[in-house]
Amino acid sequence: MVLPIVMVIGYSLMDNVITTRNSESVGLDNYVEVVTDPVFHTAIRNTLYFTGVSVLAHLVLGLAFALLLNSAFVGRWAKALFRMIYVLPWLFTIAIVAVLWRLLLNPNGVVNYLLDVAGFIDGNVEWLADPDTALHAVTFINIWCGYPFFMISLLAGLQGIPKDLYEAARVDGASAVKQFWHVTIPQLKPIIISMALLDFIWTTQQFALIWMTTGGGPINVTEMLSTFTYKLAFSKYEFSMASTSAVIILVLSMVLAFFYVRHQRVRD
Repeated sequence: MVLPIVMVIGYSLMDNVITTRNSESVGLDNYVEVVTDPVFHTAIRNTLYFTGVSVLAHLVLGLAFALLLNSAFVGRWAKALFRMIYVLPWLFTIAIVAVLWRLLLNPNGVVNYLLDVAGFIDGNVEWLADPDTALHAVTFINIWCGYPFFMISLLAGLQGIPKDLYEAARVDGASAVKQFWHVTIPQLKPIIISMALLDFIWTTQQFALIWMTTGGGPINVTEMLSTFTYKLAFSKYEFSMASTSAVIILVLSMVLAFFYVRHQRVRD
């Protein structure tokens, strides 16, 4: 693991390696060029939006479905059915998810048909090709396939909360809403923070879904740090610049990992 990291760091300090026979050191020039690239700035903004909205939606949906599956108002057979349905998106590989939603969001696909029948749109919409909708569309797809991870973890956390705490809260006259905010959320807080940090790290590095749906287009509206780095290496063959971008992503990921490890130590 260490060897390729050291090699990439070394490449980032050279001129165009691999394609150049005798590469020379250029110091931090590559870093200056990358951080001043307008496309890099676009990739950062898109990555922050894509990641922030995804993590927040994963948390809200995961918690909502976990509360439903943990509720006494839902029967045993209904819970088993709902668990199967809700966890289904997590069972698909990214390739299947991308192909599935490309078909559904096709101008002649099911989504356009249903929205047209319901009167929400007039005509066919190019969800993944329209600059106004592409980023929102891939974010929605990522939300759909990622919330079960939160749901399963939070459901396990809910089932581990002692019932005595709820009984004591009811004796003190706490309503269901107050029990949720003063018993459920504090008990789930360590899990929520851990899951959110992990999901943030993973989502910032999402590549396959973006590449197989929009490829970073149209006009860079869905360009992420991962696709930006990939294109530098395998579309433009600027391996030194790609290494520089990869090192920057590594540093950002290490910062997030630091907060995650720090939280785990405090939790222990």
